[in-house]
Amino acid sequence: MAHPGRPGLSYEQRRELWRRWKAGESLSEIGRALGRQASNVYAVLAPSGGYRPARRRRSQRVLSLAEREEISRGLAAGRSLREVARGLGRAPSTVSREVARHGGRRRYRALQADDRAWRRARRPKPCKLACEPRLRALVAAKLAQEWSPKADLGLACAHLSERTGSAGVDRDDLPQPLRPGPRRAA
Repeated sequence: MAHPGRPGLSYEQRRELWRRWKAGESLSEIGRALGRQASNVYAVLAPSGGYRPARRRRSQRVLSLAEREEISRGLAAGRSLREVARGLGRAPSTVSREVARHGGRRRYRALQADDRAWRRARRPKPCKLACEPRLRALVAAKLAQEWSPKADLGLACAHLSERTGSAGVDRDDLPQPLRPGPRRAA
C-alpha cells in the first residue's frame, strides 16, 4: 500500500529501505533492490536528513477520529455545540474551534477534518524566516550591516548611564501614561 507524499513505496519497502541505508548501502544499490530509481530512495531519505524518523502518533489531548465523527453526527442532528461538547466530555471552546477550523456547521466532515489535522501536526514546522519574506529581507539587511541587538543594548545603556549616573533612569526617560489625567487614590 502506497503512502501519500511518498514515491509509491509500501510499508515493507520503506522498512527495507531504512534497513539497507543503516547497513551502509548506496542509493543506487537500495534502488535496485527495491526496483526503484535512486531519486525515489533519495526522496524518502532527504526530508529527515538520512535519519529514520520516529513513528508518528497522536497526542491524547487532540481530538480523535471517533470524537470528530461524534461532532459530525451531532451537527447533522441539529444539536448545539455545547451539547456535543458535553457528550464528548470536552470544553465547548474545543468543539467550536474544531468546527470553525474545518468548514463550519454546514461543511464540517469528520474524515476530512481528521486528515487535515494530521497533516498540519507534521513536524518539524518551517521556521519563521522560511515563511516570511519581509522578515527574511530585514534580517539579511541587518546581518549585512553587522548589526547586533546586544551592541544596540550596550549603546543604550551607555547613553543612560551618562545622563543619570549610577542612580538609575532619568524621569524624562520614563514612559508617559496612555491617558494622562488626575490620579486616583488606591
